[in-house]
Amino acid sequence: MAVSFVRIDDRMIHGQTVTRWAVEYPCDGIIAVNDAAATNSVLKSAYKSAAPDKKTFVWTMEHFKEKAQTVRDSKTRYFLITKNPVDMAEILVNFGFVPDDVKTVIVGPCNDRPGTTKIGNNQSITQEEADALEAISKKGYTVDFRLIPDKETGTWDKFRGQFGYTD
Repeated sequence: MAVSFVRIDDRMIHGQTVTRWAVEYPCDGIIAVNDAAATNSVLKSAYKSAAPDKKTFVWTMEHFKEKAQTVRDSKTRYFLITKNPVDMAEILVNFGFVPDDVKTVIVGPCNDRPGTTKIGNNQSITQEEADALEAISKKGYTVDFRLIPDKETGTWDKFRGQFGYTD
């Protein structure tokens, strides 16, 4: 079991990820994939310090792709986190990485920004992000908007019509 939990969270690694979600989905380490954070030593250090008792990696997309088979073969249980749906779609859909027995992608905070549609408290997405979530959903994953384990906003099926998806 290499990946025990898949999450999209614009804050990536923070105390809530490490404490609340690790109770629901035990993990030994965290892999955050984000080019900007991986190439900024201050951000990288901050993310690593948010999970001091976990093996924590902050990788570029390219580095993740290089290490994907090692991750897949690992006995370590990792959380796989991206900052946005587009990066997660790159991993799960375009690159074709398949996490062991993980069929749900949890979407956490996605802050309000210009050009977004609000779908829940602290959850707003752009059309490009909606397209990525639709692709993830079409790949067979349940996309679950959930800030914390016991508070669900809804699944992608509930919101996809707001972005022009019908069928």
